[in-house]
Amino acid sequence: MQMTPEMLFQLSGPVALLGWLALVLSPLRPALAQVVAGVVVPLVLSVGYAGLILAHWAGAEGGFGSLADVAALFANPWLLLAGWLHYLAFDLLVGAWIVRRARAEGVHHALVLPCLALTFLFGPIGFFAFSVLRLTLSRPKVAQ
Repeated sequence: MQMTPEMLFQLSGPVALLGWLALVLSPLRPALAQVVAGVVVPLVLSVGYAGLILAHWAGAEGGFGSLADVAALFANPWLLLAGWLHYLAFDLLVGAWIVRRARAEGVHHALVLPCLALTFLFGPIGFFAFSVLRLTLSRPKVAQ
């Protein structure tokens, strides 16, 4: 049986969800969560991305010079899938960074969970939400 873009797309979601689940449960095993969500899952997605780019980039129509070029590039389902893997990997890396920063700065995990959900669903909006949370919780240093 030959793999289709749709079949690989259907596999990519559960793989990414493993990383997000690790982040949600990270207070239980912080180091393991960072290995799973910050290294292993993004590497698996990156290998898939690299394979798709190597196999389907040459001769592809479109590019990154204009929105029309990007649309033409992503008209190829294999390259659209590669773009999706790109999103999954990088959003997960941002989520892992959020959890690391929150832990280092003493931000309660319950406050981080909405930021993770936003990062999972809307990438940069989750990063923005966490940045606002950090600013809100930071206390100005008083000169002594």
